[in-house]
Amino acid sequence: MAIQGIKSTVKDKVILGIDPGTTIMGYGIVHSTGTKISLLAMGVLHLNKYDDHPLRLKKIFERTLGLIEEYKPDEMAVEAPFFGKNVQSMLKLGRAQGVAIAAAMYRDIPIFEYSPKKIKQSITGNGNAAKEQVAAMLQNMLKIQQLPDDLDATDGLAAAVCHTFQNNSTIGDKKYSGWDAFIKDNAKRVK
Repeated sequence: MAIQGIKSTVKDKVILGIDPGTTIMGYGIVHSTGTKISLLAMGVLHLNKYDDHPLRLKKIFERTLGLIEEYKPDEMAVEAPFFGKNVQSMLKLGRAQGVAIAAAMYRDIPIFEYSPKKIKQSITGNGNAAKEQVAAMLQNMLKIQQLPDDLDATDGLAAAVCHTFQNNSTIGDKKYSGWDAFIKDNAKRVK
């Protein structure tokens, strides 16, 4: 809460991250206050029990809408489909992503899309990191006691955390020309 007449610089947001899929959809929800990120929820929606593809899409829409209604996210981050060799798989994945996006649009939630490489780079510093590396980094970062069995949940969580990193700078909105300029303005932060 900002005091009247004083502009608040703390960005307080709830971010929903989605890792779309037609057999498993992963999701993660974080609360971001300034540079602090805390885990609200993560999980998966198992869709392989449904043989009908349109029914799977309906379930993705319903679950995404349910998460939106429960956690009231300010923004949604979704992992972009990656280019694969199987065109049919790409089309199905694109539909899954589109349905999750439609649920957010239905509730007027801004949507941000990140490539798998960008998400991995943001979390681990390596755009080619394995799912296990991303999960371990998130576990450490968010103090997660036990990782889920299905790493699609941490993939959804990674999308949310990536988005938070893209929109919250630990150095404010000021741009620096290099390390020397940053250190000069932030001497107390450098050990």
